[in-house]
Amino acid sequence: MQGFVDFIQGFLDLGATVILPVVIFLLGLFFGQKPGKAFRSGLTIGVAFVGIFLVIDLLVDNLGPAAQGMVKNLGVSLSVIDVGWPATSSIAWASVIAAFVIPLGLLVNVIMLLTKTTKTMNVDIWNFWHYTFAGAMVYAISGSIVQGLIAAVLFQIVCLKVADWTAPMVSEFYDLPGVSLATGSTISYSPGIFLVRLIQKIPGLKNWNADPETIQKRFGIFGESIFIGLFLGALIGALAGYGVGDIIEIGMAMAAVMVLMPKMVKILMEGLLPVSESAREWLNKRFGDKEIYIGLDAAVALGHPAVISTALILVPITVLLAVILPGNTVLPFGDLATIPFIVAFIVGAARGNIVHSVIVGTIMIAISLYIATDVAPVFTQMAENASFDMPKGTAHISSIDQGGNILNWIIFKIFSLFN
Repeated sequence: MQGFVDFIQGFLDLGATVILPVVIFLLGLFFGQKPGKAFRSGLTIGVAFVGIFLVIDLLVDNLGPAAQGMVKNLGVSLSVIDVGWPATSSIAWASVIAAFVIPLGLLVNVIMLLTKTTKTMNVDIWNFWHYTFAGAMVYAISGSIVQGLIAAVLFQIVCLKVADWTAPMVSEFYDLPGVSLATGSTISYSPGIFLVRLIQKIPGLKNWNADPETIQKRFGIFGESIFIGLFLGALIGALAGYGVGDIIEIGMAMAAVMVLMPKMVKILMEGLLPVSESAREWLNKRFGDKEIYIGLDAAVALGHPAVISTALILVPITVLLAVILPGNTVLPFGDLATIPFIVAFIVGAARGNIVHSVIVGTIMIAISLYIATDVAPVFTQMAENASFDMPKGTAHISSIDQGGNILNWIIFKIFSLFN
């Protein structure tokens, strides 16, 4: 058993830039592509994700210190530290149930495809850590591997169903045909879609339109995404108390994110479309005219300028929320740079309207902070069991991403009733 666990962990340690090309190559072969074509698709997708993650690193490396600066300027002192998704995922994979989640998750996905209960073939294996964390939380309170795995499967099933539901929007708004997003952190914010629809019915507010196209028409070249990135990045640098040089530097970094991310997504689609088409043809021959979506990391949605713009505005808002919300004890930090991922569905539902997206994003993040506060004791217990190196002077930890995940919290509370 330990050898199998070590093999799974070693495979996951290779990261999405290796795992995805291998999976896409094997899928291409399975769906009847010639080896050369399948290999090219996998390689192209791997290259695209290398580029996407380089741009994300640029975003994270600049937003992290800026967020710390804002927290310092506000003199915030809260007892629970948001350790971010990298630490959260490592805690998840250290769980007893981790080795079972990937094979079980793949089996569940195949069964759902065959029984036509999902249209999503989720190849984003790395992000199975969200399923694992949901199961690990239940295991932490129950001591039952069976209960933990049931919780993980429930989390996965909901993710696949929401991915199916939102796939048409992903195709139309993000121009990603045949793609669905089953990433756990993004799924958590899908209730925001209903809030967007509500806002779009409120007189006056529904007419506040600030999508990138409208902004560009109003401000000319200064409304282009590159200038929006420069302005918002510089604003965050100023709020962080940076000097002039550093303000310009973070502004340039955000301008680069705005320009480079869409280009990386285009490369991704170049590799994905042949595999998606082969999968559709293969399934149609055997099961009739069946629509199939390839489930990918929500990172592919970051190519739209409205997503990054909304996220950059929400960074200082999130820090402010942590200060003013009564009862919140979570200090936002590690997951501030993951805000683009969690608002993808909200921005898509709002058709890129940044005003509506920021309003709904603010409400959803406030909810996440309260949930992250509530689960902090169990989160901390899991970290201690995983021998996680706790931040100095910190009694409790949590995260906005999975600690504040609404779906994860609902499942956790249901199982808490029986333990």
